[in-house]
Formats: sequence, structure tokens, C-alpha cells
Amino acid sequence: MKAEYDFSSAKRGAPIEPKGKTRITIFLDDDVLAAFRARAEESGKGYQTLINEALRAAIATESAPVTVETLRKVLREELHAA
Repeated sequence: MKAEYDFSSAKRGAPIEPKGKTRITIFLDDDVLAAFRARAEESGKGYQTLINEALRAAIATESAPVTVETLRKVLREELHAA
């Protein structure tokens, strides 16, 4: 190892772009975090992965609550088919 290095002509490298994930800080209730950690231990997955899956399920359109409009559409289709 040299005693000194010359960085006078050094250039900073390009930043590495994250691939689909962003680091954030989030505050969760202790009981919620404990429940996800317990589930993670049972399933063998990481607790952050389970939280991510739960958030994906919450924003998925197919898991959205049934609206009156959707219910009417389904009933019309079923009555028309009968």
C-alpha cells in the first residue's frame, strides 16, 4: 500500500440506479411489526417482503371493495345470461 495516493485527476463514477426499490423510513406500530415478523418466521420469508406483499394486495384493483356500480353490472350480466 502506498503512503499517499494522487486523486487530483480522479473522476466520480456514475451513480448506480436502484432497480425497482426505494429506501424509505416508515413508522409502524409495534404490534403490526411484531405480527409481520412472526409471520415471516413461520413462512420463511422476510418481514419486509410480507409488508410489501400486503401493500400490493391493498392497492390491487381486483381486491378493491365491491362498489354498488360493480354489483349492479354483475347482477345485470347474470340476469341477462339466465
